[in-house]
Amino acid sequence: MILDVARFRNEDLSVKGSVVEIYATVPGQALIYKRRGPKLFQAAATLTLEVLKSDGTAVYQETITLKPPVLSDTTISLKNPVSFQKRIALPDGAYTLRGHVRDQYRGGRVTVVDVPLVLEAESKGLIVSDIVVLARPASKSLEQSNFIRGNFSLTRAPGGLYARGADQLFFYAELYNAAPDQALQLRYRIRPADGVKDLLTTAASATGMAGRSTPVVGNVDISKLPAGDYFLTVEVRDAKNKLLSAQKTLLRRNPAEYAPAGAALSR
Repeated sequence: MILDVARFRNEDLSVKGSVVEIYATVPGQALIYKRRGPKLFQAAATLTLEVLKSDGTAVYQETITLKPPVLSDTTISLKNPVSFQKRIALPDGAYTLRGHVRDQYRGGRVTVVDVPLVLEAESKGLIVSDIVVLARPASKSLEQSNFIRGNFSLTRAPGGLYARGADQLFFYAELYNAAPDQALQLRYRIRPADGVKDLLTTAASATGMAGRSTPVVGNVDISKLPAGDYFLTVEVRDAKNKLLSAQKTLLRRNPAEYAPAGAALSR
């Protein structure tokens, strides 16, 4: 199981804390498929998500059943993953996000994944939210759902993996506390996770929006990036090139692997 987490400012400024987006992906290859009819096979997994305080108390818990698409043949090698996305509001503090996955057709097999989660009071200066790496470009949308942020429909890249055929890195973030119409310079940097030198850099710009966060929708050509783990850093600078804020996230590049498909808004 892959657990991805992104922290954003609560749009209700009277509420202290953050909005946390949880994205859980269960690889289809790991599940047992059972016959459901002639040439009909399907798997099922029970997913339990919890957010625990330091004393072990759960402040959020939910259990759902995930079912990937029906297959006509269990020998099909590319079994689709199943994903679930949840958006919750939490006060500042230190938590643990815990995911339990049980294969309904493989008795006793339970996978548990823990992810530390720290929510801190934001500063009054300009800051960048967590970065969400995407499997496809962010697209404008007026709908309301867990897949929409800043009027953009977002399809996450599970685990930050860019695999076979994924030669463009797409991402989304939000800027907070930018002055209305403030001119901002953006710089995107990619360097090896264990390195000190950027392999790719590109520039963009943004303008502060009045009364709301400023969305950052970016993309970088990674077609010539070798396989490996990298950090994507988004820097925000003012008109005098002074660094105002920066945020980074981990991404993986593996052109030899098939990536799990990201769940998206149903059409």
